[in-house]
Amino acid sequence: MALLEGRNLQKTYRLSRTNRVEALAGVDIDIEAGEMVAIMGPSGSGKSTLMHILALLHAPDREARPAGELRIDGRDMTRLYDRERTKMRASQMGFVFQSFNLVPTLTALENVALAAEYAGVAARRAREGARDALSVVGLAERAGHRPMELSGGEQQRVALARSLVNQPKLLMGDEPTGNLDSKRSADVLAMLRRFNAERGQTIVLVTHDPEVGASCDRIVRMRDGRIVADERVVRGVAARADAAEPTESGFGVPERRLAQPTAAPS
Repeated sequence: MALLEGRNLQKTYRLSRTNRVEALAGVDIDIEAGEMVAIMGPSGSGKSTLMHILALLHAPDREARPAGELRIDGRDMTRLYDRERTKMRASQMGFVFQSFNLVPTLTALENVALAAEYAGVAARRAREGARDALSVVGLAERAGHRPMELSGGEQQRVALARSLVNQPKLLMGDEPTGNLDSKRSADVLAMLRRFNAERGQTIVLVTHDPEVGASCDRIVRMRDGRIVADERVVRGVAARADAAEPTESGFGVPERRLAQPTAAPS
């Protein structure tokens, strides 16, 4: 059974009475436990909206027919109350964003411990867990420093430690290397690969970076609110066996495009 199962996920944003934007147009997606998956596509393709729904930050439209459904570990998330969704996010998911989202007045240790306390862990145990998490990302000696005293790469590693402190089943990243230079991006990506390989961590990343995509097990490509391709990655090369006319991929090897939608979403 897939860890994440999405069926007919739709999302429309109402900007005014007459102006609507269809961000997702009936997406089906499965993500297996232990996979590392990149969601890629141009701006406005719906990739961030899909991530927010998978991360329980947004709910799919309830007016869709058939109604959209999201299951995590077989449990229907669309039937949960907001309080239950919040608890699920805090205890079962970790998040890493392009902006580090650290509290500037708190130390690295306090920032990481805060996530554990938010999940209901007692303060002393939260600090112990935070120290362990900072050690995992190589920042044990920087635990007492505030964000302004850390480099961008170090701040992102604090954010990684924060995402790991509750030992979540699922780690979500929205452009986690977007604010980093190439060396620091490579460092963060290597850590994510290590968490996936050594801990069996399920990781889902929204990214524009082909290097990030090539480091994952799969690349899900989106356009106009739909998934248009689902590729397996082998040794850093995106390959796909689904039938259709082959095209040239961004990795310089032939690939096969999934069937295109007959009409663009309104």
